[in-house]
Amino acid sequence: MERIYKYFGAVMLFAGCVLSFSCKKSFLEVIPKGKLVAQNLEDYSQLLNSLDLVNIGTTAQVPMGDEVAAVDPYFTGSDLKTLRLFRWDPVIYQPDEDASELAVPLQNIYVFNKVINETPAALNGSDTQKRSVIAEARAMRAWTYFLLINYFGKPYDSTSAISDPGFPIVTEADVTATHFTRATVKEVYDFILSDLVAAKPDLPATTTYRLRMARAAGEGLLGKVYMFMGRFNDALPMLNASITDLGNSTFTIGLYDYNVAFAAGGVFQPISIFGPTYPTIVNNQENVFGKQASNNWSFFNNELVLTPQAVSLYGATDLRLGFFSTAALFGPDYPNGMLRRVGPGTIQYGVIVPELYLLRAECKARLNDLPGAIADLETLRTKRMPAADAAVPGSVASQKLSLLKFVFDERIREFAMMGFRWFDMRRLSVDPLFGSSTYTHTFYSETGAVTSTYTLPAERLVLRLPPKILAQNPGMQDNP
Repeated sequence: MERIYKYFGAVMLFAGCVLSFSCKKSFLEVIPKGKLVAQNLEDYSQLLNSLDLVNIGTTAQVPMGDEVAAVDPYFTGSDLKTLRLFRWDPVIYQPDEDASELAVPLQNIYVFNKVINETPAALNGSDTQKRSVIAEARAMRAWTYFLLINYFGKPYDSTSAISDPGFPIVTEADVTATHFTRATVKEVYDFILSDLVAAKPDLPATTTYRLRMARAAGEGLLGKVYMFMGRFNDALPMLNASITDLGNSTFTIGLYDYNVAFAAGGVFQPISIFGPTYPTIVNNQENVFGKQASNNWSFFNNELVLTPQAVSLYGATDLRLGFFSTAALFGPDYPNGMLRRVGPGTIQYGVIVPELYLLRAECKARLNDLPGAIADLETLRTKRMPAADAAVPGSVASQKLSLLKFVFDERIREFAMMGFRWFDMRRLSVDPLFGSSTYTHTFYSETGAVTSTYTLPAERLVLRLPPKILAQNPGMQDNP
């Protein structure tokens, strides 16, 4: 498209090259310029196998989580984007910059629209096979829009979603389109739900490839969307179905047992200065549907660390601490007991087994099934520490609010410095039980003294649209 980064034109070239595997002159002589390159059902199915649909490259959420602190001498020399995100500045990007939170997702939406709209006329495939490919594309489009609305739309609030500005809904793979307007938050969520509900019956019942959307992943994603909308009665059946359907797979899908994985010969061994070994996206048994982004703050970068408060959430025997270091990479120990994440080097944030259990635990607690919530929490915790230490403390087990707080603390323990906390902060901000929370960031000197503190303003629970987008789309409403 000419606007919204003119991505349609770029992706048309991408799509043609994927299908032909090389842009050869002889191929273009057979398929006239401007005509569809994909013809057979297999062509459209192969479009969904592109690694560009897997490596999303969006990590703005990591510096914005309140479990993260900044430390000198590293933070002062950070890139401008990191500084701005950590301070929750209004402006993140320079006027001439493309936002990584948009670039790949917008390209992917083009591919999904192409598959959805053109597959019905594809050659050499049955109607059942076509419906399956279309269902996968619709569910993958829903995942992408769910990410975008959680960057650029306000948190879902049933009292205001009908008027809160969301994100443009694009359903056509049209290279000539130049005019885009923001749908409301409600319209975007309704669009996501319509894609997932329509896709669910035709998604493959068996998971055969972690980078494709099968039924277990679609059910899990639908349950998560309902959770973010506060529709817990709708979420629970989907989360139940997803966890049940994890067994419908041609390979292992389940939780890693850190008691085994960190032991001699375990999958996380050997451990180097860059952290534990970690399986690739297609070999990671906790991935139901694989999406990932490189996380420099769990590999090379030293400026962002886990806060002392977040460190205190871990018990001494919690094996998740194996993914943290007391010291900077090639540097000294951090002050105040703060920790640097040392792996995995990529954020796995498609549909993953640990989050399915934590979402279901939260959902059960909200619906007053406290024993069920505790069972799901302990299913996860027994895989993260010795069984003797995995029980949910009795002091929190009998009270709904305290148990919910424990669930969110468990989410920090499980996903610290991987960006999940930012999205939790957004939805908790409109939750009647947690909406009064205040979120802060602390910037420490090299000696551990407080240099600066930043308090998250309500309007920064949503990113502003990048200046380049606004310049290319005159009249488009920005966020405050």
